[in-house]
Order: sequence, then structure tokens, then C-alpha cells
Amino acid sequence: MERTRVGARLVVAAAIAVLVGASAGCGGADFTYVMGGDGQSYFKVPASWRKVDQKSLDEKIFGDMSSALAQAEKKLSWTVAYDGFGTPSADHLLASAAVPDEPFAFAMVSALTEAQRDQVSLNGLRNAGMLPVVVTDELRKQMEESAAYPFKGFELLHDEVLPSDNGVRGVHVVYNFKVLGGPVQTFDQTAYLAADGTRVSVLLIRCSATCYRERAGEIGKIAQSFKVKRIPG
Repeated sequence: MERTRVGARLVVAAAIAVLVGASAGCGGADFTYVMGGDGQSYFKVPASWRKVDQKSLDEKIFGDMSSALAQAEKKLSWTVAYDGFGTPSADHLLASAAVPDEPFAFAMVSALTEAQRDQVSLNGLRNAGMLPVVVTDELRKQMEESAAYPFKGFELLHDEVLPSDNGVRGVHVVYNFKVLGGPVQTFDQTAYLAADGTRVSVLLIRCSATCYRERAGEIGKIAQSFKVKRIPG
């Protein structure tokens, strides 16, 4: 069984390599293809984007990596980020303002505990990017009235349940927040639940609302490239 799984991952990796070679051979596209830590998810970003330092990204996502809780959460997750800025920084994930602004792509594959597997839902996928997309009106009001809460002015721009593909379920949501009192930021989020229900894979792309409008075509191609395939066996 284990050999079958390893072989299947190699097949997926080979398929991605073919895609990379085909795009380069077409004389137009110039992308970096990224495979998730589960060997089942993948996406592409422009080759000009730079990978974010993993240590600084871990600290941004999980907090103080010397703590047992952060280490436990890291053990269950694979993360990566690519930054459109010439000097990449994990701080650009939730940037409140940047001039000129550039897109930022963050991906995470998380293994679910048994309790989480029993509770996962489409709304859970909508919240899988670690931002509160689906909460009650009362809770939203309480959060936004808190001076310490960094995300204000939530606006839902797009919400789509993606067609099930061989047992893989997913959602695509686009929404706005004002972050840390800065200008409106747009978040383009795609999240998938693996066919066996054991993992959630997320791609979150951030840019200012102005940047998102101006570069919608480019960002849309990145979001659409994010796929999770079921590996046989």
C-alpha cells in the first residue's frame, strides 16, 4: 500500500513537471509550480515572485516556535508563501498598507484530528484561511466594536461551492477587510477538503482592493491553478 501511495505521488509530480515544461515551451508563461506537502495539492505563481523565508512564515502563522502548542500545530501543517515584492516578507501576508502594493500568496495543508474530521463543513472551509469569513452577526458586531481587533469592515464579494472532483470538495470565496486600520485589503481564498477527509488545503492570495482590481486576471489564474487531486490507493 505504501509503495502504491509513493508511486502515485511520483505520478502527480511527473504530471506537474510536464505542465512546467509545456508552459515554458509555449514561449509565454513563466511560472513557479508548487506542490503541497501532502503530494496532492499544487498551484502556480509568477516566476518573478519570491519565496518567503520559512522560519519567519512559521512565526507569523504559529507564533513563538519555542512553545509546545506552536510546535504541535506546525507538526500538523505544511506551509509556504510567495511574495510579489522584490524583498519578500511574511509581514506582507496581512499588510495594512504598502506602496506600491504587490500580491502575496500563502498556502497551507493541515492534517485534521479525528474531532476536526467529524466537524468539518463548507463553512469550516470558508474559515480555513484563518480569517473570520463565516460568523454570526452578533459575533461579527462584537469583534468589529473591539478596538484591539485588527480586521474591520468585512465585505463578502464572491462565494462559490466548487464542483466535487473525485470526492474532493472545495469552496472559493473573495472578501474584503480593513487590516490594522489601513486601506481595504482583498483576500482571494480557495480551500479543499481531501477525498478521505483527513486534510484541508488552502490557498490565500492578498492584495489591496485597488491592486486586486487592477491585477484581477493575474490573481484569478493563480487561484484557478490551485487543485487537489485524489491519489488512488
